[in-house]
Amino acid sequence: MTGAHRMPIFDAHFHIVDPRFPVTPNQGYVPPAFTVADYRERVRGLGVTGGAVVSGSFHGFDQSYLLDALSLLGPGFVGVTQLPATVTDDEITRLNDAGVRGIRFNIRRGGSESVDHLGTLARRVHDVAGWHTELYVDARALPELTGTIAALPAVSIDHLGLSAAGLPHLAALVDRGVRVKATGFGRVDFDVAPVLRAVADRNPHALMFGTDLPSTRAPRPFLDTDVEIVTDALGPELAARALHDNAAQFYRVR
Repeated sequence: MTGAHRMPIFDAHFHIVDPRFPVTPNQGYVPPAFTVADYRERVRGLGVTGGAVVSGSFHGFDQSYLLDALSLLGPGFVGVTQLPATVTDDEITRLNDAGVRGIRFNIRRGGSESVDHLGTLARRVHDVAGWHTELYVDARALPELTGTIAALPAVSIDHLGLSAAGLPHLAALVDRGVRVKATGFGRVDFDVAPVLRAVADRNPHALMFGTDLPSTRAPRPFLDTDVEIVTDALGPELAARALHDNAAQFYRVR
């Protein structure tokens, strides 16, 4: 996938791990360093035009690494952070001015605010700064959250929902306008291509591709050929949306 056939990519999901900033072990796991320079080198040649730096479980509520990463990455890149329920409106506004565009609840790994605060905190960051909410959750757990999620103004779910058993629950939320990260292909327990097609057929605006670099704890890390899985499964028009347009719109990047 080179030359004139390469589509531009908005990398809707990747992590930066910079040892200059605090990292909190999560269930004993400490990620290896993966700096902005490492990221740029890894995606060189993929056609990445922008993307979203996403806070992982090991970042906790630290904002220093994220603000630094956004300043280094420059235009076209935005952030998704984790915040406590006690965060002030002024802090949300400060982060928004620095390029943060979403809040993440890490239901699978922890490290974020409790899901008990999902409804109230998600609505507040949207009211204050127009942010959406991102959920790292096994789709099998979605039924108990569906009422809360469906009431939120803008939501995405990471890594295709992870599990085959949860796909019907994911599909039901796609029908209600929830976005889906086409990320972490090495994390899921199903064949990715038909699921990509099924989601795109339900809502052509739903899928948002990301590299998931540096693929922390993934059984199989990101491969450049994952981009080809998307293009082959979706065809040119839907692939262009999934690889770039849907996420650029969702993250409000022009």
